[in-house]
Amino acid sequence: MNMRDQPDPELGADEALIKVAFAGICGSELSGYLGHNALRVPPLIMGHEFSGEIVALGPASAEREPHLTSGQWVTVNPMLACGSCSFCQSGREHLCSTRQLVGAARPGAFAEYVCVPLQAITPLPTDFPLRSGALVEPVAVGVRIGEVAGPLGGEDTLVIGAGPIGLLALQAFNLQGAERVFITDRDPARLEMGRALGGTVLDARSQDVVEEIRTATGRRGVAVAVDAVGLAQTRAQAVATTRSAGTVILSGLHEESSTMPAADIIRRELVVRGCFCYSHANFAEALDRLSRGAVRLDPWIVEAPLADGGMWFERLIDAPGNVAKVLLIP
Repeated sequence: MNMRDQPDPELGADEALIKVAFAGICGSELSGYLGHNALRVPPLIMGHEFSGEIVALGPASAEREPHLTSGQWVTVNPMLACGSCSFCQSGREHLCSTRQLVGAARPGAFAEYVCVPLQAITPLPTDFPLRSGALVEPVAVGVRIGEVAGPLGGEDTLVIGAGPIGLLALQAFNLQGAERVFITDRDPARLEMGRALGGTVLDARSQDVVEEIRTATGRRGVAVAVDAVGLAQTRAQAVATTRSAGTVILSGLHEESSTMPAADIIRRELVVRGCFCYSHANFAEALDRLSRGAVRLDPWIVEAPLADGGMWFERLIDAPGNVAKVLLIP
């Protein structure tokens, strides 16, 4: 991870130049930093969770997006889709076969300025903090997990991994009426965050998570389990803790591939769902939830200078502790 001086991005006709205010560090970027993510190949300016101020607009803006003006505070949906394929037309833009991610396929927001397509920009509501604008993207991931889970009224659920996405999934499940949301992790500080957000915590270092879930649910298991980590062990754990005919949601991408207990899935008729990113509607819902104060990562957000980014990458990999999100400030 290096700081470099580069020319300002060149503004395209259908783009806006954003002066970055806050840019969050995502777990997918940690795996990219470690060389475990095929989407992120150096040299690359990462950063896809961000907010900022429009400082320049391309000449096509007046016709295509007349509501955008210089000086506006905005957030950006970094998942760029074609807009015309069957997935885009059905509101599943995140499944577009030609999708591209800001901070992976093109330079991202770990910089003073970033250029983005006009259609990716969402103006922030009046009095909505720029700091919170950088949280819309990860909150949208939690919204999508909740959407995939479906109605949860009176049901027990499990979240594996108390990182930011796990904490946001926990809150999504609570909003959808889950009776209990168990949350497990190996970091005691992160478990305390889960407890503060209403989760029933299980310490994976000292407790047998599968047995604890079975005991707590009368041997049935949970209706929905989400793996927000992405290891062979945690994926198998999600299967083992889910009741027959229940739903396993795979969200974590730490390992590209791993073995799965296929026979158990078949014999108990489990539904295994992948859950990737979010749709445009999920992104809008995330902004609304933040506006209403229905979801939070405070008081566990750290603000740090962009120059300290390398240090924070190392900290989040080795011992994140009671930090749910790091927002870098250029």
